[in-house]
Amino acid sequence: QVQLVESGGGLVQAGGSLTLACVYSGRTIDYYSMAWFRQDPGKEREFVAAISWSGGTTYYADSVKGRFTISRDNAENTIYLQMNSLKLEDTAVYYCAAERNRGNVGSGTYNRAGVYGYWGQGTQVTVSS
Repeated sequence: QVQLVESGGGLVQAGGSLTLACVYSGRTIDYYSMAWFRQDPGKEREFVAAISWSGGTTYYADSVKGRFTISRDNAENTIYLQMNSLKLEDTAVYYCAAERNRGNVGSGTYNRAGVYGYWGQGTQVTVSS
């Protein structure tokens, strides 16, 4: 059974930093690309960042490029999202996701929620002024 568990969310002032972590389990996704999405109430889920299984390829939304860094530690079955220079508009519930099938995530699909078949429960990030 696949399980994704996020942690690290919280309240932070604008300009501050937070690091989110997502621990995954389940042999099915041992070699899968993974991603972070976020969602504000009343809005669609938004792509944030994605990373290949090896960690050698990463993708970012334009809104977070240069401020956020996605990484992974396969030995620890964990992916991270380092968030710096946080802005008010970064406030959202952040979700960890794994691709539905190995190889689904590529240069043309990385930002599509539909290619990810496994999701965590989310962790709230609130940025205050």
